[in-house]
Amino acid sequence: MARLMPLSDITAQHSDVLGNDYYDPTGQTAYGMNGDKIGTIRGALAEPETGKIRYLIVDVGGWFSSKEVVVPVGMSQFQGDEVHFTNLTKEQVGDMREYRMGEEYGEEAQMSDERVLRAAHKDYQVDESQYAAKAGYRDDDAMYQTPEKLRLLEERLMVNKDRFVAGSVEVGKRVESHQENVNVDLKREEVVIERHAVTDGQPVEGAVLGADSQTMRVDLEAERANVSKQAFVTEEVTVGKREVTDSQTVTDTVSREVLEVNKTGDVRLDADGKPMMDDTNRKL
Repeated sequence: MARLMPLSDITAQHSDVLGNDYYDPTGQTAYGMNGDKIGTIRGALAEPETGKIRYLIVDVGGWFSSKEVVVPVGMSQFQGDEVHFTNLTKEQVGDMREYRMGEEYGEEAQMSDERVLRAAHKDYQVDESQYAAKAGYRDDDAMYQTPEKLRLLEERLMVNKDRFVAGSVEVGKRVESHQENVNVDLKREEVVIERHAVTDGQPVEGAVLGADSQTMRVDLEAERANVSKQAFVTEEVTVGKREVTDSQTVTDTVSREVLEVNKTGDVRLDADGKPMMDDTNRKL
């Protein structure tokens, strides 16, 4: 028989098989024959290659204080959040092997449980010799046929984000030069010659013109500009980062499945697509 794995392991380790759209009955309430509440669905065993569910793991605490069993999926009927096993009795569950979560449900255990379940209902009875010759979970075997459940699917846009280097900024220094004019007030000395006419001149005894030549020397001082340069701090720069958020609209085409009902003959349907009934429960 094909190897089976818990559905939870397949979804965690082999998501490429199932994708994001699969049916997981874990946690749904379980009912047995005559509508007796028997417990809860704890998980499922499925084929890792296809993701097809072959068994449901059922906690039958409503019938036994502590026991979990593995029931073929073909014996179940799904109604909302409920799973009904209309052909499963307390006596059958009592004869089935106890399953412990995580253990391998081997061929010996499978065949033992199948003998108990097949013997109780004619739809599941098969010639064991023929069954052994066709080992596996056959789609023509009622015990393993997936219950009919039409689901309408739709695609939804899944937007993920990743980070990338959008650009970089380098901050450095360079020297630029320009001519600058500075006005400086400089002082200098000038010669001032004052001449005064003598009105009542006095004779100079023994003086001979040109004999006594005298020269006066006057040093003139002036200020001059001495230019030097000094560096000053004019600005301080701090470089950091901040995160801003921009809104972006992502556009793609998605599809969805819609219900299509084909009518043949004179058939009237209600809003849910079901045949309408009269007061005597006859189809209209």
